[in-house]
Amino acid sequence: MTVTTTHTHSPRSQRWYQPTISPEHGVYVILAVSFLTGAAAAQQWTWVTTLALVCAFCGFQAEHPLVLQIKQRRSWKPRLLLWAGLYGGVAGAIALWLLGKSHSAIALGLIYSAVSLALMVDTALVWRRQQKSVVNELITFAAVCLSAPLAYTATTGTLSMGAIALWAINTLFFASAIFTVKLRKPNPPSIVASATFHAIATALVLVLGLAGWLGWMTAAAFGIGLLKFMLIRWQKDWYCTTKIQHVALIETASSVLFLGMVSESLLPHLGLSI
Repeated sequence: MTVTTTHTHSPRSQRWYQPTISPEHGVYVILAVSFLTGAAAAQQWTWVTTLALVCAFCGFQAEHPLVLQIKQRRSWKPRLLLWAGLYGGVAGAIALWLLGKSHSAIALGLIYSAVSLALMVDTALVWRRQQKSVVNELITFAAVCLSAPLAYTATTGTLSMGAIALWAINTLFFASAIFTVKLRKPNPPSIVASATFHAIATALVLVLGLAGWLGWMTAAAFGIGLLKFMLIRWQKDWYCTTKIQHVALIETASSVLFLGMVSESLLPHLGLSI
């Protein structure tokens, strides 16, 4: 009689002490670009800015194990709960410290409240298996782009309408990718829905410019998203069949161009500000 021994230890990837890392590479780009535009608007980088960046990064990382646990809710996963708690604990501790030190505690409180609300909506939609819906992705992108006013407020101690407008243009620019990337799906959004979003987004950016909350150079950076959308529509067949690495390259390149254009419009050596 042959006895087969079964190894009961968890694979390396499932060991409780191994950190969870979000695989959403696109969101890393959104977080980095949004935060850097906020820092550019503040026109300085201090150690408090660095703390705010750690806070935003850990807050983003906490969402990943939390979502995985909700998806696997039939059983508790100690590793997921541990790292959701650790990431969330670091983000929460820094957030509270910034709240106590800032001259604009109300503004930071509003930013934290908006992020918390977005997280609650996200977890509710994940529970209902609707995490890939356009609505949830729009809410998620808007929440991540709050890193722009977070960087500005944490660094300067104030929150201006320009910083809020900067959050808006970041959100609109990156939300454009939702409608382009989904063109690769089996049931993509209609061209009417995509065109309608870009028309509304363009109108909102123009309003922000006319109100004086965005400099025209900053507002013009949204044109990169419009140009990308038009080029993708023109080459739709190629775009829908090309490798995902090519799509990631397009999105990253357009994000870097957006960052460069916005930053140059905000940094003091050009004499421009929001």
